[in-house]
Amino acid sequence: MIRVHASTVNRTDCGFRSAEYFVSRFFSGLFKPKQQILGCEFSGTIESVGELVLTYQTGDRIFGYNDTRFGGHAEYLIRDEQDAMTLMPQNLSFAEAATLTEGSHYALCNIRAAKVEAGQKIMVYGATGAIGSAAVQLLKYFDTEVTAVCNTPNMNLVRSLGADFVIDYTREDFTKTTQRYDFIFDAVGKSSFGACKKLLKENGVYISTELGKNGENIWMALYGLLSGGKKVLFPIPYIHKEDVIFLKNLAESGLFKPLIDRIYLLDEIREAYQYVESRQKIGNVVLSIISENENNLPDS
Repeated sequence: MIRVHASTVNRTDCGFRSAEYFVSRFFSGLFKPKQQILGCEFSGTIESVGELVLTYQTGDRIFGYNDTRFGGHAEYLIRDEQDAMTLMPQNLSFAEAATLTEGSHYALCNIRAAKVEAGQKIMVYGATGAIGSAAVQLLKYFDTEVTAVCNTPNMNLVRSLGADFVIDYTREDFTKTTQRYDFIFDAVGKSSFGACKKLLKENGVYISTELGKNGENIWMALYGLLSGGKKVLFPIPYIHKEDVIFLKNLAESGLFKPLIDRIYLLDEIREAYQYVESRQKIGNVVLSIISENENNLPDS
């Protein structure tokens, strides 16, 4: 049993709440939500453990991710010892630890699917969201050259994440660049393979976090299984305990730090969802389950 200190409101939670994509209803509930309490990310302290638990003990500070049972938007939740969770990094607050997994595990899955190698040239479109900002940092960890696409106010922020080059999409058309990339990652799903294809190298890969118009990214990914050259991939996201430990180690080493946009109290959860669904957030939106003083949260 975990006493939750902080959680997040993110695209995963919003997607399961709204069932905007009808196909998601086969996972979240056809006519009504299977899970009444959302919150796939969490951080907190262990309140009690079962007698057979060996890894953790009461009082341990812990964080993790679960988009099957959710439950982070509550004061307590139950997790299995082998779930995708581990002890918190010593150098992070509960708020920071709660933001370590959602955007980063999507980014990590796509980076792995694209078989990214050191020295490759990568473009991240939408580099300021939870997924995009994590992707920039992870790609730099894997020793690639990163071009990030964002708007004017966030150019310095994206550079601080490690981006080698930054394109301001409000001032120039990113598709007009003469650079060619091994991998283009659309972390916000606002572009398309058609627009980006000319920017890819001969065997380049395009991945988007969204289905695309009329689900085109799925169909093009299936077609790509039978063809060579430039292609679309649409990997199914996953997360394992080892991935959470990997992200913890990066955070403790100072190689990865999720962005925090705003912090809402649990009583403000409706406003938190409205803000996330406006698609204006930078990085992550934290939900404080325990009061800020007790939770040692940074200023919002």
